[in-house]
Amino acid sequence: QVQLVESGGGLVQAGGSLRLSCAASGRTSSTYILAWFRQAPGKEREFVAGIRWSDGDGVYTDSVKGRFTISRDNAKNTVSLQMNSLKPEDTAVYYCATAARWGIVPRLGRNYDYWGQGTQVTVSS
Repeated sequence: QVQLVESGGGLVQAGGSLRLSCAASGRTSSTYILAWFRQAPGKEREFVAGIRWSDGDGVYTDSVKGRFTISRDNAKNTVSLQMNSLKPEDTAVYYCATAARWGIVPRLGRNYDYWGQGTQVTVSS
């Protein structure tokens, strides 16, 4: 079992920044990939960014490239998502998830094994 706890959400004006964190505990030896997803009201859950614990290579969905940065701290078993230049369309509940697999970071939620409870991000216009 792996437990994931997100923090850092909140309310921010458009153009502002937030930093989300995801702390992993439990059988973290199986957390090879960690990703952030988001789900806005009435919309499907979508992949935002993902990273491999081994090499720190991050991948992003096109809509956040250049604005969001994913990073990991292996010693603390945490992954962060720095979100800059936020837009109202970034408003959603953000979830972190982990996958026990190697290779390419999957972008479909069904490939992930454990999920956090989510943290709300609201960007006002």
